[in-house]
Amino acid sequence: MSPPDGAPNPAVRGPARAALPVASLVGAAMFLWPFLGAGRPAAASAAGFGVGTATALAAVELAAGRLDTRRLALLAALSAIDAAARAVVVTGIGGFSPIFLLILCGGYVFGAEYGFLLGATTMVVSALATGGLGPWLPYQLFAVGWVGALAGIAGRRRTGRPTRRDAVVLAVVGVVTGYGFGAAMDVWNWTFYQSSPGLGFRAGMPFGEALAHFARFYVLTSFVYDTFRAVGNAVMIGVLGLPVLVALARLRARLQASVVASADPTALGAGGPALPPVEQT
Repeated sequence: MSPPDGAPNPAVRGPARAALPVASLVGAAMFLWPFLGAGRPAAASAAGFGVGTATALAAVELAAGRLDTRRLALLAALSAIDAAARAVVVTGIGGFSPIFLLILCGGYVFGAEYGFLLGATTMVVSALATGGLGPWLPYQLFAVGWVGALAGIAGRRRTGRPTRRDAVVLAVVGVVTGYGFGAAMDVWNWTFYQSSPGLGFRAGMPFGEALAHFARFYVLTSFVYDTFRAVGNAVMIGVLGLPVLVALARLRARLQASVVASADPTALGAGGPALPPVEQT
């Protein structure tokens, strides 16, 4: 008997657990390409990898029953709100951007897979809204997606109503991802910087030399810039994080449902055996 509509599908739960790690490996291969002496992937290939991977992850989550129509609608709404915020404050202050608030909070409450999809869809919607479509988009898709995923991993032990402790944990995640996002995106930027023999990129560089060049490039060109993002994330979570976490936790509770199914519909009310409740999480 197949599970009721909207209920978790146990047959897909196992493969679904591997979906995000596999998706992350695809993204990591894209970012590591320059360090392996191969240069940048073609823009069309990178776009296919990025959009295709996010779509495949969403399909797995739908098949597993963890992303039903209500959570999908919430995903679209949060992505649209974030895209609107980015349209108003495109550049931010230094590297700071308000889009990370909902991505961090959404991932923390709804889980790593949901956080990744929230970050990825936010960047796609934002690019369509602001005309920011370009070869950098697939890299942004993964980098922002990983911000939401890391927040989801940090929130796995969360129980009950979010507290100030949850906001503190998330603020720390915001600092780490503030620098991590900047470093990841700098890999793509660095491949265009070829003028300096001590910092620049060239195809075919040995791994050690490429890593040393990139480290110097990041420290000299981006570390201070990314500090605005890291500190901004912490301040933003400190001021707004707790009420947003509480609101999202309430939404998550309302989106959970219990579905009772029976092996034999005619047995209901007649003392026949019934399947145990299936809780949607």
